Amino acid sequence: MSTEGTLEGLLPDLEVIRKDFPILSRTLAAGQPLVYLDSANTSQKPQVVIDAMVDHLERHNANIARAMHQLGAEATAAYESARDAVAAFLNAPSRDEVIFTKNATEALNLVAQTLAWAEGDWSQRVGRLGPGDQVVITEMEHHSNIVPWQLLTERTGATLRWFGLTDDGRLDLSDIDELLTERTRVVSLTWVSNTLGTINPVVEIARRAHEVGALVVLDASQAAPQLPVDVPASGADVVVFTGHKVVGPTGIGALWARAEVLDALPPFLGGGEMIETVAMERSTYAQAPHKFEAGTPPIVEAVGLEAALGYLSHLGMAQVQRHEQAITAYALEGLATVPGLTVLGPLEAEARGGAIAFELDGVHPTMSRRFWTPAASPCGPATTARSRRTRASASSPRRGCRPTSTPRRPRSTPSSTACTTPARTSESPDERGAGLALPGDHPGPLQAPTPPRPPRAVRGRGAPREPDVRGRGDPARARDRR
Repeated sequence: MSTEGTLEGLLPDLEVIRKDFPILSRTLAAGQPLVYLDSANTSQKPQVVIDAMVDHLERHNANIARAMHQLGAEATAAYESARDAVAAFLNAPSRDEVIFTKNATEALNLVAQTLAWAEGDWSQRVGRLGPGDQVVITEMEHHSNIVPWQLLTERTGATLRWFGLTDDGRLDLSDIDELLTERTRVVSLTWVSNTLGTINPVVEIARRAHEVGALVVLDASQAAPQLPVDVPASGADVVVFTGHKVVGPTGIGALWARAEVLDALPPFLGGGEMIETVAMERSTYAQAPHKFEAGTPPIVEAVGLEAALGYLSHLGMAQVQRHEQAITAYALEGLATVPGLTVLGPLEAEARGGAIAFELDGVHPTMSRRFWTPAASPCGPATTARSRRTRASASSPRRGCRPTSTPRRPRSTPSSTACTTPARTSESPDERGAGLALPGDHPGPLQAPTPPRPPRAVRGRGAPREPDVRGRGDPARARDRR
């Protein structure tokens, strides 16, 4: 069933948008066209992002700040232009409050580790954590927003506490008065859950946390790709996200924090451009943002991230959010017709993001994965989704998912639409997708080899290449940097 033209709220020109992503023209096993439903894991990249990165490497490649020549100046301008783009995307008050990291995980670790020796008396909601202090997280978090706080509390003698979940996959705020006290120093939570899809009431939680003087850290990795992000309006003191989920490259993320927080935190890593002066006895450090960007940064990745954010901004994040809600509602309606299938998390599209987790009675996750393969899938095309116990959330054991050595209920997280044809259950497990090597079924050499790539034409050295930007984005700024 085609949804274009039948659902209100969809982005216009979807076929044009689809052509912006070259990988979506691929065919996979058995000649089936690719259907990609794993954007909650990582997003595919539009041609404008690919071209911006190639253009930078071919024409402007150099190290930033320290290279005193034209290429160095161009690379530095491109890198700092990306910082401006992130600040605009987040509606940050100042570009100097934007720090580039290698991903959201590093950004969260930066905050957690530096709070162990930060300056300040918590009057500005920042200071050094110690015995008797408390950090509050939630059961909904990605491991990247759990483990850093566990390490911090173990090393400082502080206590880790957390919000639980309700039966419908929302944060249980019934004990918020007991969890948030005068001893609470940090509240760190996800804006949108990558497993349950839940959109959390971050503004209200931030308000309550600030009433007790706590620092609020917000993981926006799943929010940034699908809804408008306004960091002052969120109420958070720190916001992080990762580039590869916003149609940008891997290897880059961003951290925004209030200037007062950045001033109080010490450097995370040492070396490179984070210094002001260096002597054998001691060093002094640059101001933010450079204080937190040690060594050679992800320069070409920053160029790609700027192109990605420009692409999303061209679509309009409010329009993207309406599109996500429309197809999520369509998916939820269809999944409700599948016998034995239970959706985890809120059932209202406006209360959740595009990731949908579900359980299928009596079906092992490995078996559910076979329904997404070309030979056995009622969906038809070669569908890419995730269907195993996710390592992304501590809510899995709470909701009944057991360790991988024990049979467990399936969990799948598609992020654009869903095949809602009832699964066939009369076949034996061996008949479903028989003969196909599925990821994780046969590790190592037993897995079917990857088909060789066709040979690619090699351009002559030094031959300039004009970016072939299709459909979306604005390559003019990249050309202006040449």
